[in-house]
Amino acid sequence: MKGTLKTIILHLLENEGRMYGYEISQKVKELSLDRIQLTEGALYPTLHKLEAEGWLNVEKEHIGRRVRKYYSLNKKGESMATQKIEEFKEFMDTMKLVLHLQPK
Repeated sequence: MKGTLKTIILHLLENEGRMYGYEISQKVKELSLDRIQLTEGALYPTLHKLEAEGWLNVEKEHIGRRVRKYYSLNKKGESMATQKIEEFKEFMDTMKLVLHLQPK
């Protein structure tokens, strides 16, 4: 997981659009068949970092007495999502070579 969380979040927001934190964690859990379960301690600092880097738009919505933050990619975030996914693909291809794994 370490080093892939940004890529996962960027890819998910690229595909799903506007999402809030809990929704992101549940979608990752679903897509990974329960193999990846994001903790709040991992997810929210990463979202805050992506926001600070200027890759996300953040909207607050009042839901009853609670405030929910929705995250979406801005133009810079869309560009970074593409870049991070390409970097990850290259990394996986390299690991397959190093570990003598056959491509699927």
